[in-house]
Amino acid sequence: MPGNTEFERRIATIEELVHRLETGSDPAALTAAQALVGAVMELHREALDRTLAVVRRTGAAGDTILESLTRDDLVASVLLLHDLHPDDLETRVLGALEKTRPYLQSHGGNVELAGIDASRVVRLRLQGSCHGCPSSSMTLKLAIEQAIHEAAPDVSGIEVEGRLDSAPPRGPAQVGLSVGTGGNGYVEPSGGWTDVRELGLSTPGATTRRVLDGREVLFCLVDSTLYAYGARCPACEADIGSATVAGRSLTCPRCGQAYDLIRAGRALDRPDLQLTPFPLLTRDGCTRVALPPRRVPADLATV
Repeated sequence: MPGNTEFERRIATIEELVHRLETGSDPAALTAAQALVGAVMELHREALDRTLAVVRRTGAAGDTILESLTRDDLVASVLLLHDLHPDDLETRVLGALEKTRPYLQSHGGNVELAGIDASRVVRLRLQGSCHGCPSSSMTLKLAIEQAIHEAAPDVSGIEVEGRLDSAPPRGPAQVGLSVGTGGNGYVEPSGGWTDVRELGLSTPGATTRRVLDGREVLFCLVDSTLYAYGARCPACEADIGSATVAGRSLTCPRCGQAYDLIRAGRALDRPDLQLTPFPLLTRDGCTRVALPPRRVPADLATV
């Protein structure tokens, strides 16, 4: 997983400094530095352990404080570093899966925890079919892995049983971004997760559009769940940034075509049409969207 959290960035800096010491010419200085780091780590762990003990003694208020602390990525990562996180590995992994489940189910799939072995390898079992294109299946799997790594960076690996078959909607055509080579283009080795802040969506039915990595993405709040789709109507190619949302349905302002936001953006009466869905995760007010790789015209593939 890319080092993009505050904790990972700081750890990378520390590792770079350690590397400089290790490649230096003074063994005595390296030994002293290692001893210094070890002593500081022990001091911090003991102080954190005592701090958590004081918080726990305050009863229900302490539980609320602990929950707030573990929602902060940096604090949670430091607690994990010292093996002081109040939630065990299985609890954190199960919580991560719950975050991704609404999006998996909206695509016709599901995931369950098959087990965690003694070496901290997480085994998952995928079920169902992805109602969309192959890239939707890929980004859904990416969403699962990202959620687990954010909640449990101490896992040593993720093994997956089963698969999310890419099942097209019933009808004569499958709409969406195809993944693979050949045909009229190829997949550029790019894409990934993009952070989005301050969407400002609090009322069910609210929408907002953002341009992410050159792509127009429409965010829609259905009940209390946030969804992200490509901001173009597949029926008429109109901009749906001003589309109205009623319940779980979004209606194109130009052609009137309606799409089911909960069922991966499938058209209500046109099985050959589907909005482009983007899996996302939300934590502590920060939304992270999974963007599939770009397609590049075949005539540019050799440039």
